[in-house]
Amino acid sequence: MAIKKAKIFAVTSVKGGTGKTTTVLNLAGIFSLQKKKVLIFDLDLYGSAVAASLNLKYKNDLFKLIDDLQNTRFDYIENYVTKYNDFIDVLPAPKDPRNANHINSKFLHIILSKASMKYDIILLDTNYFLSEINLVAFDQCDEILYVITNDPIDLKNMKSMVAIYKNMKNNNYKIILNEAKDIQRNYFSKYDIKNIIKDNVDYTIPNNFYIKNIDKYVLDGEILTLNPKVRSSRKKSIKNLELIANNLIKEKKN
Repeated sequence: MAIKKAKIFAVTSVKGGTGKTTTVLNLAGIFSLQKKKVLIFDLDLYGSAVAASLNLKYKNDLFKLIDDLQNTRFDYIENYVTKYNDFIDVLPAPKDPRNANHINSKFLHIILSKASMKYDIILLDTNYFLSEINLVAFDQCDEILYVITNDPIDLKNMKSMVAIYKNMKNNNYKIILNEAKDIQRNYFSKYDIKNIIKDNVDYTIPNNFYIKNIDKYVLDGEILTLNPKVRSSRKKSIKNLELIANNLIKEKKN
């Protein structure tokens, strides 16, 4: 009998400010509404944006976990995560950014293997650097999600990344266009974007998901897709996020 393991997805970008972390949180919210056990694994090591966005108070983090692994003190993955709600746990990035330099990529496989036995979905929030940490993490993923915006630099950087993947003959990635990040800058059409990046946009977060007072939700530590008012007023956008989530967990046919 096959052992069921978590699906692992990395959410990344090709520059900062694309709404990457917000996308991670919103997908986690969608999965949790489907009663799936979700781990948000914060690999944006110098930012710790996930814990900050959710107002999490936590004692242990990724640095503590790896330090315990190195010194044979590790016991259970549950002792290093912080609960957000009944379905969402978070493994925070190092609280002290100086400890980010001590994160050894060789332990990622061990951590993900242990976490895969406890969760249905693991969402990795990464930074936009092609660092050793990210490359090792990407190798463990079922899919890599690139969140891009309508920004010209963003599109040029995505074009370079697409060229790298094509050169490697690797199609294990999807592109999400976040039109809601800055509705004033949506001046490239989908046709323009396709021609610039030399690839298709797989999913879109529409501009009607733009929320003017989003800072209020961040300050309150809320996930937008779990907020009843947002779900009611942004039904089209919620459906788009549900489509992304459902397609990610759809079994691939051999």
